[in-house]
Amino acid sequence: MPLNMTKVAFGAKSLEEVHGWFASRGETHLLTTRYLPKRHAEMIGGSVYWILKHQLVARSEILGFEESEGGRTAIVISGTLIDVHPRPRRAHQGWRYLEQADVPADLAEGEAGAVIPGHLAHELGKLGLL
Repeated sequence: MPLNMTKVAFGAKSLEEVHGWFASRGETHLLTTRYLPKRHAEMIGGSVYWILKHQLVARSEILGFEESEGGRTAIVISGTLIDVHPRPRRAHQGWRYLEQADVPADLAEGEAGAVIPGHLAHELGKLGLL
């Protein structure tokens, strides 16, 4: 199984705004990072899971890695954004690995997944309701 990663959708106020980012950019996108991940070979075919309001809400497939200017690395991702069942996840800087056991299921077509405020998701998670 491929390895996945998480990244905060920094600056986005809603899932619709994140979808707007992807709709305006074409078939592939580049995420720039300082260093090539040590486990990059395992990540091809995995996904970037986007964190919004302290929840994993969507994913985009990792297609590969390229060198970028200034010695940085570009993570090539699919321009298709797939919504997932929201799952609580703390925000962080940069990106983090996400093991297959922690991956949320994709939403079926037409199925809605409500993004609830992070503090409420945290409390519901402590109660075992999320």
